[in-house]
Amino acid sequence: MTTSSPQAAPATARHRAERLLESWVFQSRWLLAPLYVGLIVGLGILLVKFAQELLGFLPHTLDATQNDVILALLTLVDLVLVANLVLMVVFSGYENFVSKIDVHDHPDRPEWMGKLDSGGLKLKLIASIVAISSISLLKSFMNIDKISDRDLIWMVGIHALFVVSGLILAMTDKLAVRK
Repeated sequence: MTTSSPQAAPATARHRAERLLESWVFQSRWLLAPLYVGLIVGLGILLVKFAQELLGFLPHTLDATQNDVILALLTLVDLVLVANLVLMVVFSGYENFVSKIDVHDHPDRPEWMGKLDSGGLKLKLIASIVAISSISLLKSFMNIDKISDRDLIWMVGIHALFVVSGLILAMTDKLAVRK
């Protein structure tokens, strides 16, 4: 017959409480899953807007100027870049924070999937934001006669801020990897 000390019982209860709390904390990652589902719904919305832009421009294709065609295509590219950005966030966020996506044998599995950590995701996000901002700025330059100098200065300033933020983030990440 073994006798347990009075201190062993509280330690065991404390250990069980700690394990229960840690289990809850670990399981809380599943609260993110509906957020990723919402982003997937957002991809569907982007698809609808893409189709709306494309189908809205098609009837005007033959009488459109070169400038009109370029602006329409830049709008479509802008929507595609945003969709790519959302998909990257869904894939890497889900894999990094919720659960691994088990499609290792699928021939269409993106090469970066499962390899993109939160630091890499941040760099891809800022690069995508800079690209989206660049396209918006290019569209503005193509419509320069319809934009006030004040608005253009703000747009260039915001774009420059995105670029500088991206460079600082990349340098910070590079320094962190060295250490």
